Amino acid sequence: MLDHEAATEGGSQPEKLTPRRKRRTTKSTSRKRSPKTNPDKRSYVCSVRLNDTEKHLLVDAAAAARTSLPAFLARAALAAARDPESAAGSIAGERELISEIFASRRHLGHVGNNLNQLARAVNSGDHPSDAQFDAALNAVRRATERVQIATDKLLESR
Repeated sequence: MLDHEAATEGGSQPEKLTPRRKRRTTKSTSRKRSPKTNPDKRSYVCSVRLNDTEKHLLVDAAAAARTSLPAFLARAALAAARDPESAAGSIAGERELISEIFASRRHLGHVGNNLNQLARAVNSGDHPSDAQFDAALNAVRRATERVQIATDKLLESR
């Protein structure tokens, strides 16, 4: 007796009809907000590089504002752009501190060079006066304090 259900010797298998999937019903509720109109739609992309500390700080701030990081960055930048004097003041303050650190480091290098010249003079048998040593050491102390103060201010501002 022949079995018409199964094919033999690797032939084709009889087709089984599978039921069609039912279509999913569409939502009857509308979106909660209307789509942006063309003039309001943001079409430009700006790339920003951050270090780990900066990124974590911004991610935390965005989470506190209950928004995404890109939206937070856009809103914060636009708020700063609307008040350029205040934004420029805070940015310039940090720039001035960094400039002061570099200037004070250069000054410390010059003072250290003077101290090295005094040490070379002593090693070659010369006898600089105590006033020269005192002046060089006081200059080193003042330059070191200048670097320390500028560094502390920069760290406090962050």
